Amino acid sequence: MAEGIGKIMKAGTRILFALLGGVAGYQTAQFLLKLDWWPGQSMTHMITVNLLFIGLFSLAGFILTHYFIKGLGLIGSFSEKQLQSTSWHDISISVLGLIVGLLVANLIALPFSRLPAVGSYIAVLLNLTLGYLGVRIFSRRRDEILNMWTTLGGLKGKLVFRGRKGKHPEQNHAEEILVEEGRGNEIKILDTSVIIDGRILDIARVGFLDGPVALPRFVLTELQSVADSTDPIKRSRGRRGFDVVSELQKLKEIQVEVLEITLKDLGLEAVDEALLALAKQMGGKVLTTDYNLNMRAQVEKVQILNVNDLSNSLKPVLLPGESLTVDILREGKEPNQGVGYLEDGTMIVVEDGQRFIGRRVEVFVTSLLQTSAGRMIFGRLVREVSR
Repeated sequence: MAEGIGKIMKAGTRILFALLGGVAGYQTAQFLLKLDWWPGQSMTHMITVNLLFIGLFSLAGFILTHYFIKGLGLIGSFSEKQLQSTSWHDISISVLGLIVGLLVANLIALPFSRLPAVGSYIAVLLNLTLGYLGVRIFSRRRDEILNMWTTLGGLKGKLVFRGRKGKHPEQNHAEEILVEEGRGNEIKILDTSVIIDGRILDIARVGFLDGPVALPRFVLTELQSVADSTDPIKRSRGRRGFDVVSELQKLKEIQVEVLEITLKDLGLEAVDEALLALAKQMGGKVLTTDYNLNMRAQVEKVQILNVNDLSNSLKPVLLPGESLTVDILREGKEPNQGVGYLEDGTMIVVEDGQRFIGRRVEVFVTSLLQTSAGRMIFGRLVREVSR
């Protein structure tokens, strides 16, 4: 269908250029005839000259159409290539600046339009100059212009979320909820890692997560890159992440809003940096399972809700001096160490346990190490236990 429309437009352009060429040829013929450059002009002579020039100029217009269309294609390809890395916000602001510049230019040009000879040139010069200045000024003041219109909390101290209130079945329409900085119900910003992890969905279902939840566009973009990976494992995790997002949006306890914010909007290149910057602007918290992001957030004084910390806090507490039974599965990093795991995945490092790999032993707990990456238990071998 698109190919058919393209052919119609090309044919229409050729006809238009041929007609314009014919008009130009007729005007040229009239101008030459008025010069009396051919003595003894007759009606036949005048008709012949008119037809000749109309035909020649129409043919020229028809031929030039090919180069005109080809030139437009080159300009379009060049513009598309240049604007490929330009966000829609930048293009919109530039167009707005151009419109404002042209409006001001034409208002200023009105008094000069009646000046003989130079009036039209002044108008053209003003349009070119002020149009360019409008684009340049609006592009440089882009953030300030966006601040006047955006309702995002980090940019104006407020954030509008559209979500489901959900207590009444008939209230399925989007409702605006205004959340201001400083109020008790802080905004939670989802990280890619916590979406792929999936446990956030169970936490929300049982009511431990409420209020507004923000999902920035750049996080969805990163999740999409994972889902499009050539690695089947990564691709599966990315698709599972989209399923988690879909299920979160269906929950009535929380309001999930996709924020149309890109990395370029924040002037950053890394997703982790953008998450921290957005959390600072909105006074919100970042939901993540990323240990490195957690550590960096502590340095930058950004509040983090680490699902791993929550999971670790819910594990059974083991104190030094207690005993437990564990299967030694592999050797440890240090000589003679053995490593086993509890049912919840907690790693147990057993001294002198290497020779008991594949066996069940009783372990005396000597110390514990708790980090955001998980919990590790260190113990000393007591004796072998029969299965």
